[in-house]
Amino acid sequence: MEFGIDRLLAEPGLRQPLRDKRVAILAHPASVTRDLAHSLDALAACGDINLTAAFGPQHGLRGDKQDNMVESPDFADPVLGIPVFSLYGKVRKPTDAMMDAFDIVLVDLQDLGCRIYTFVTTLRYLLEAASKHRKAVWVLDRPNPAGRPVESPILRPGWESFVGAGAMPMRHGLTLGELGLWFVHTLKLDVEYRIIEMQGWRPDDAPGFGWPLGQCAWVNPSPNAPNLSMARAYAGTVMLEGTTLSEGRGTTRPLELFGAPDIDARRLMAEMQRLAPHWLLGCHLRNCWFEPTFHKHVGKLCNGVQIHVEAPHYDHRTFKPWRVQALAFKALRRLNPDYPLWRDFAYEYEQDKLAIDVINGGSLLREWVDDAHAAPQDLDALTIPDEEAWRSERQAYLRY
Repeated sequence: MEFGIDRLLAEPGLRQPLRDKRVAILAHPASVTRDLAHSLDALAACGDINLTAAFGPQHGLRGDKQDNMVESPDFADPVLGIPVFSLYGKVRKPTDAMMDAFDIVLVDLQDLGCRIYTFVTTLRYLLEAASKHRKAVWVLDRPNPAGRPVESPILRPGWESFVGAGAMPMRHGLTLGELGLWFVHTLKLDVEYRIIEMQGWRPDDAPGFGWPLGQCAWVNPSPNAPNLSMARAYAGTVMLEGTTLSEGRGTTRPLELFGAPDIDARRLMAEMQRLAPHWLLGCHLRNCWFEPTFHKHVGKLCNGVQIHVEAPHYDHRTFKPWRVQALAFKALRRLNPDYPLWRDFAYEYEQDKLAIDVINGGSLLREWVDDAHAAPQDLDALTIPDEEAWRSERQAYLRY
């Protein structure tokens, strides 16, 4: 198969509209060609593209920022001499001066298929700025490694944030190019928008189900996104950022496991199995121990659970990462009603809302966990209609 960047480089006809234009690129560490050249370098070497600027999202153009909520500065590329503007520094929306630096911007970002991944919001902000300044946006499309499944309630009105770009579920099942189409339509943007589509992407095919295993290398799109297993689990494990439980940052398996020094993982897994065994299909839970080298519970021995989503335990059609993690919270609350689960801190520039609610785009999940009388079927009753509505809505934007 071919990604958008490889098609753009290989097909001169696709590049024709870029000639005599000032071109910018929005990229990160996973913005690489089939031969693992960074897209910025590959485009600069192309010969017929006039690169005048570059943009970096959260974690930076080169991915140098390890943790969340660590800002990146603007700088000049030492080789090309062009400005590199940070969209996760002093600003998160492009300024007028930034937009004056180009005519067409190429967006080449590897997404993870989860609403909370901030590259989704950065795309929205860039499209809005392009509409205002009469600039063109091209998305060089890449796979959604989580594939086409949909899960979680849709973000509620008034809960938009930097981790909530619009009314979509946590696991949206679209590529970044398809999401751009959805933004242009739903926000009624007057912008020249184009997708350089992939060729040969088959998101329903085993064994990758979204990620073309054996056809391309995995490069971390952010420092704590080290592999396909993390991408599959992320729509659930990202909720751990709003809790006191470790999400595995400071270990070699971040966002595939969770735990704390004061939980009994075996009891927790047994309670999860008792409450909703059908929510645990498609994966395998394993009791484990870990000691984070940084972040939550640094230097403390934690008992926890690793969510295994690789063969032979993975079933793409039945795995529900958001429900698996929700069930873990519910089981912990059942076992220890007074456990200090929700972490109260300023999360992604939101000062007055609990982080778990910001992550979920509303308070529904937290209220279900904390309601001693609420059962798994009650969460399904609130969630399934949203999932069905989103599957219907997104149909118009599918390109593969």
